[in-house]
Amino acid sequence: MIRFVLSFFGAIFAWIVTGVLFLALTIGGVLWMYSRDLPSHEQLAQYSPKTISRVYSSEGMLIDEFAEERRIFVPIDEIPDLVKQAFISAEDKNFYHHHGFDPRGMAGAMVQAVKSRGGSVRGASTITQQVMKNFLLSSDRSIERKIKELILATRLEQTLSKDQILELYLNEIFLGQNSFGVAAAAQTYFNKSLAHLTPSEAATLASMPQAPGRYHPVRAKERVTERRDYVLREMWQNGYIDEATYKSESALPLKSVQNGDYPSFQKQLPPRGYFTDEIRRQLSREFGQDEFFGGGLAIRATIEPDLQKIAARALQRALERFDRGRGVWRGTRVTIPAEQLGSEESWREALEAAKVPRDIEDWYPAVVLSLGQSDAEIGIEGEEGTATIPAKDVQWARKRQANGRLGAKAKVASDLLDVGDVVLVRRMVDDNSGDFIRWTLRQIPEIEGGFMAMNVNNGRVMAMQGGFSYQSSVFNRATQAQRQPGSSFKPFVYAAALDSGFTPATIIVDEPITVNTPEGLWTPKNSTGRFYGPTPMRTGIEQSRNLMTIRIAQDIGMNTVAKYAEKFGVYDRLSPFLANSLGAQETTLFKMVAAYAMFANGGERVEPTLVDRVQDRRGRTIYRHDQRECLTCAQPNLPAGAAPAIATNRERVMDAITAYQLTSMMEGVVKRGSGRGVALPVPVAGKTGTTNDAKDVWFIGFTSNIVAGCYLGYDQPRSMGDSAYGGTLCVPVFNEFMKEVIKEYGGTEFRVPPGGHFVNIDRFSGAILGPDAKGDNVIAEYFRDGQDISGLGAAIVDGGFERVDPNTLPLYHDSKSRDQGKAVTTSTGKKKVIPKKADFGTLSSGGLY
Repeated sequence: MIRFVLSFFGAIFAWIVTGVLFLALTIGGVLWMYSRDLPSHEQLAQYSPKTISRVYSSEGMLIDEFAEERRIFVPIDEIPDLVKQAFISAEDKNFYHHHGFDPRGMAGAMVQAVKSRGGSVRGASTITQQVMKNFLLSSDRSIERKIKELILATRLEQTLSKDQILELYLNEIFLGQNSFGVAAAAQTYFNKSLAHLTPSEAATLASMPQAPGRYHPVRAKERVTERRDYVLREMWQNGYIDEATYKSESALPLKSVQNGDYPSFQKQLPPRGYFTDEIRRQLSREFGQDEFFGGGLAIRATIEPDLQKIAARALQRALERFDRGRGVWRGTRVTIPAEQLGSEESWREALEAAKVPRDIEDWYPAVVLSLGQSDAEIGIEGEEGTATIPAKDVQWARKRQANGRLGAKAKVASDLLDVGDVVLVRRMVDDNSGDFIRWTLRQIPEIEGGFMAMNVNNGRVMAMQGGFSYQSSVFNRATQAQRQPGSSFKPFVYAAALDSGFTPATIIVDEPITVNTPEGLWTPKNSTGRFYGPTPMRTGIEQSRNLMTIRIAQDIGMNTVAKYAEKFGVYDRLSPFLANSLGAQETTLFKMVAAYAMFANGGERVEPTLVDRVQDRRGRTIYRHDQRECLTCAQPNLPAGAAPAIATNRERVMDAITAYQLTSMMEGVVKRGSGRGVALPVPVAGKTGTTNDAKDVWFIGFTSNIVAGCYLGYDQPRSMGDSAYGGTLCVPVFNEFMKEVIKEYGGTEFRVPPGGHFVNIDRFSGAILGPDAKGDNVIAEYFRDGQDISGLGAAIVDGGFERVDPNTLPLYHDSKSRDQGKAVTTSTGKKKVIPKKADFGTLSSGGLY
């Protein structure tokens, strides 16, 4: 009997051992099978999660963010214990005790599922398992994925510490509202840093991983509140908070940015503009898209926010002033259906969703609610009640009809507006008192343009506006638009001439010229349609004479001009056609402004930059624009009042004397020529540009330390009309901007380089005058020491020089200072009468005339 019992139990034991062995072999086989070709868990030790790249102003103010996944990486030792405890309580209360998976948690979840007959199924994944799923595996619900997850979780626990695993989890986890990681989520939901979260707020964040799509603080407020209270209870039961804190925090209402309880962090940032978008474009090329959008870069921009506002406002006013002068109403072409205008709540919701620009200072979206006999009633975004657009506010414009023709000038509001039209409006205020007058209609101009300002010594771009409104058009006309610079290119021709032996007093014949081109004969003209005879080169640039410029370019050779333009970075390659000496080949405002900076700083190369410095997520500098060496910064004590000594290794692109001569000539443009609308209390030099049919108008000017440029034109080039010139449209933009700039940056006389001397010259004839000569005709020209100036008064003939006595030069008509037929006194005191038609005698052809 005993033998039988022993045999029976021995058989049972054998079967159990066999079963256990078989189960162990089966489990081992399954684990072996699924452990093959698993991703390496060791790569997580070097993992760098995608993190927001941030752009800061020169003063350290956050002005923009770029990210594919909105995440702010925070090292584990900087994450408050309260946040860690909330997530551990919500997701894995045995986190610090298990080895990758939690058998008790899995068993509890299974029991709960059986008891509820599948009605309540909760996850049993540990934080370690979630890390493996999020980083290395898919999110599909399958036995295979779960087995792989368990294998990798166990391996990970042997590779990384608990804190390292928790750091990965808290920085990677998706928490809804496009927020990845706890720091970004704290900002999104509460506009707070992690250190300022309350227990209830930390618990709210810890509620989100379970179902971030369904746990919306507005649409699912009750569900989120219940989950938050559950997390708080778990924190109390786990000993992280006391009972009093649990009860008081649970009793609080759920508050969030989405419910309007806190201001939105995103709305506190300035609206994205052309400057930061250009940084995105440039740094994406430099570092790659992935690194820029996910590398957590800290970018210190060169932008001066106050100057950027001034630049935007100055350009916008010029564009709007021109557009309003056309008298054509286009509106926004956005409407709200009549059924949505029935209640204030309805039209406000529809207006908020309307896609119209909101980045124009003091402009507001509005909707036309009703039309009276003469006025219109409008509702304005962000303003209480309604307002009125009176009839007199529309009487400047005509509306284009369905057939494409312009209708009659509007007399009442209904001539321009229809009920449901979304419009843009601005407050009209008294210029003196600032008192509100009325609301007035505005519209985005058809004409566009660009503006840019930079420091001439270090290339730091201080302001850049690429159009009227970034939200209306993201195309950056300062950096992307290829436009003809027109006469604003002429200084490069004159620079090449000055380095080729010309002087500002060299006489150039302003006479008709015909050039044989592959397309046929080309007969260029001056903008006035007239010819002025032998003229000093200075006058050629001051009065922007086309014929003189072409003669200079032909004499020195277009290949020489092209080399200068390419050396200054205006073009990668300038085609050597004479027409290009007048700015016929397209370039960008960005390149032109940067090139003019080299005139202003005495001829040294300066590279324009929008970025001072870039640091990676660990704070290491990976790019710095200023490569100059500080010679005395290492000294413990500098002498009182002494500035650090900076060594520059900048390349010299033009002779310093040439740079000064050219700058002096461009000062004449501002004082006496096409740029004389500039009115600033410091010395200014510059050049206007107006292309054929006024399709583009330019002005680029500079002081001793700041250069700024502007261009205006239609995106699809077409004439802006007979009255459009660089001096009338762009100079006012430059003026408005620079008046504010010089309040902070000032300006001095342009620095005179050594190696030359001044000589008084008659600016009409080019004749040498005595040192005591005075009068409007006297100009002090700067000549190189040792340069032979005995030939002043020579005229270019057949590409060479012919000596001419200044007293025998025929006088010519200058509409700005002389009248035909009047007697004048020459520089030597002789009386002559200005002829009504200058007779220059017979000049040999030689292809020049």
